Parts: sequence; structure tokens; C-alpha cells
Amino acid sequence: MTSLLPGMGSTISKKPEPVITTLVTVTDKAAVKAKSILEAKGHPDGMLRVFVVGGGCSGYQYGMSIAPNAEAEDQVIVTDSGIRVVIDRDSAPMISGAEIDYHEDLMKSGFTIYNPNATSSCACGSSFQTAGNPGTPRACS
Repeated sequence: MTSLLPGMGSTISKKPEPVITTLVTVTDKAAVKAKSILEAKGHPDGMLRVFVVGGGCSGYQYGMSIAPNAEAEDQVIVTDSGIRVVIDRDSAPMISGAEIDYHEDLMKSGFTIYNPNATSSCACGSSFQTAGNPGTPRACS
């Protein structure tokens, strides 16, 4: 049995807590859309995972998915509106300082990432290169 000393709070939980950081920023429009997607897909307490993988026509490409939880080495960003964004350790340096936005118009709609680390990108908007590592470009499909 654990007893608390006077003036001490509860015991420390080993569950990782979200880290509030400016690794990436999320616009209000993107946060609203992420929240609606999470709710529509049955994951109101889920997180939006943002990641970078090799490929795309410029060398790297962005990806997004729903994450029910974070892995031990993930970074979790909590937006002002309470949306949690998860970024894995390998993707974090390539998108550090990026802004996630959401655009909707007559031609197309979707999330857009404005990445200050991208030295070039292709017209599709989801493929990029960085100065330190150009990746391995592949033809867009």
C-alpha cells in the first residue's frame, strides 16, 4: 500500500502524456476538419497521424491516417481546439515548423502541408525534397 505525504499529489502515471509543442501548427480550418473526420470514422478520441515516407515524384511524400493511440517515440501536438496530431520520430525533422491547413474549393479539397524544410516540391503538392536528403523520386500515379 502506498501512502502519500502531506501536501503531495497522486502517484505519477506511466502513461505518456501529450507534449504541447510547436513542431507543427494546425490551422483552425484543419483542426475543424480533422475533428469531423475523427468523429465520422468513429474515433472521437483518436489522433491525426502525419508522416513522411519515401517516394512521390520529388523524393518524399506526406501521409495522414487516424491513430487510435501514440507510440512510445511519437511526438503528440495538442492544438488549441484539442485535436491531437501524432508525428513519428523519423518524420519530425523533415516537417518541423510546418503548417497543416485544409482547403476546399470547386476543384479539390484536402489537407495541405506548408513545409519550410522543402527545397522543392511537385505540382501534386504532396511530394517534396529537403536540402539534407532528396529522397528517392518515383513517378506520380
